[in-house]
Amino acid sequence: MHVQDTHWSAAPLASAGRTGGGRAAPLRVDAQRNLEHVLRAAREVFGELGYGAPMEDVARRARVGVGTVYRRFPSKDVLVRRIAEEETARLTEQARTALGQEDEPWSALSRFLRTSVASGAGRLLPPQVLRVGVAEEGGAPAADEARVPQQRSQAGAGELRLVDSGGEPGTAALLEVVGRLVERARAAGELRADVSVSDVLLVIATAAPSLPDAAQQAAASARLLDILLEGLRSRPA
Repeated sequence: MHVQDTHWSAAPLASAGRTGGGRAAPLRVDAQRNLEHVLRAAREVFGELGYGAPMEDVARRARVGVGTVYRRFPSKDVLVRRIAEEETARLTEQARTALGQEDEPWSALSRFLRTSVASGAGRLLPPQVLRVGVAEEGGAPAADEARVPQQRSQAGAGELRLVDSGGEPGTAALLEVVGRLVERARAAGELRADVSVSDVLLVIATAAPSLPDAAQQAAASARLLDILLEGLRSRPA
């Protein structure tokens, strides 16, 4: 997986299709169809190549001119933000569903991981969620580290921590609900005490490889996730 960081501007996501008063203007049928093609192509291209893929690749996959893409999304930052926010919302909903439908803490956490990996969400996690800071032994946390619930209580050498790049919309909700899954499984003694929210999100990213053959990709993801889940579980002393 090649997830590349990109600078996200503060430009509004929905600049295309908005009226002067800020309300969404209805798109023509052909314009709406083009928008759907661009969004689908962007999910595919960024999922395969990472967020560093050029807009020309998105346009080529959508079978539209690159000018059409830029009319809908004035910069690549805006398109990346749109895709990442949609994936964040989807992951958050998957986590909430697991919390609400699974009584057993480990079943809830593993269900969330399996659902997320199967959907390929790990390849489209927001770049700032996948950036990690490495804490030096005995060192103080970096100033920009996210204050994420259920992180490890004691820093150790090489500890991975989530890094906040400015509180992108939806990220806080995702971290909060995944934190609840982590805390429940830890409190039940089924999750290793040193596993954090960042570890869980890294599992999602790691277990969602992009392979050319869909069947091989699904099989590889399922096998890799089984191995990673075993690594997350606590073991009797």
